[in-house]
Amino acid sequence: MLGAASCGQDAVPNGTRLKPEFADACTGGGLDLTSSNVAKDGIPALTDPLFVSLDAPGATYLKDEDRVIGLVISGEALAVPLPIMKWHEIMNLDRVGARLAVTYCPLTGTSIVFDRGPLDGVAFGVTGLLLDNNLVMYDRSESESLWTQMTGGAICGPAAGTSLPRAPVVETTLLAWRTLHPDTKVTSSETGYDRNYLVNPYEDYERLDAPPLYDVKNRDNRRLPKERVVGIPEGDGGLAVPFMVLDATPRAALTLKVGPRTVVVFWDRASQSAAVYRPVPVWADGYERPVEGALTFEAAGDGYVDRETGTVWSIEGVAVAGPARGSRLPFVEDALVAYWFAWADFHPGTEVLSGL
Repeated sequence: MLGAASCGQDAVPNGTRLKPEFADACTGGGLDLTSSNVAKDGIPALTDPLFVSLDAPGATYLKDEDRVIGLVISGEALAVPLPIMKWHEIMNLDRVGARLAVTYCPLTGTSIVFDRGPLDGVAFGVTGLLLDNNLVMYDRSESESLWTQMTGGAICGPAAGTSLPRAPVVETTLLAWRTLHPDTKVTSSETGYDRNYLVNPYEDYERLDAPPLYDVKNRDNRRLPKERVVGIPEGDGGLAVPFMVLDATPRAALTLKVGPRTVVVFWDRASQSAAVYRPVPVWADGYERPVEGALTFEAAGDGYVDRETGTVWSIEGVAVAGPARGSRLPFVEDALVAYWFAWADFHPGTEVLSGL
């Protein structure tokens, strides 16, 4: 039986006990966590799994239409497939100059990559607990603070009130990612765990009209529960841009004002991908800055062209052709793609873009 529990010893399912120091830090915090029938680490996080080329035996489980979390670390392109992450939810990934936590919450549909550097690289695990349907992680330090995935913040324990910085990420299809990065490596199916990565354990749950698994505090029926939206927060609200609105066009570059911020949303219908950037680039070394302030964009060909320099940009926010090649748009760190019900629950004051 699943049920609500406060943040403390009673919140841990199946009799698994967290360390006493953790229980002392979290008891009485007033957080209504949902306890599942999965024990702590019952969903096993991965640590530095094997990455292989696309033609390797460990990549045969993948199809072009499979969704992946794409990231580039020190020039190395990596694809972390959701068929892996739906079974593991967290991947602790160490590379030269980067210690990351790649995370995916199947219940809220959110792919987020965190920088573990500020915690001295401590790894993360899956608690088996949820907050508003969202993955609750724990850091594998002596004191084991708890963190929510959608906020990246510690909700109890010694780290409570602190947040982890996010790393740039694009959730897209394997086909789209390998088109951008033909030399990409992918997570091998040889993870050391007996899981069938050809099976989607959330297939029925992912239907557009399927309800959330657990009750939500702020139910909002303006969109279907499992429709994906790209959300840009502002206070307890912000702006949600629904994928079904964006679907009206094959490709788009939307300049939007959300509170005091101006952002640009890049959209690609073929790969069902959306990403949010600040339109003020970090110019490539040696490129003389032609304009001050924000760029303006329009969709063109296979990318997005800024009107000021005529440079072509990819959905990763990277200038791939033209005079400013190698420049980069800063990603909007707190923007994310999520299921509509989850975005609205975490941001009850949200506005919704109704048309292009």
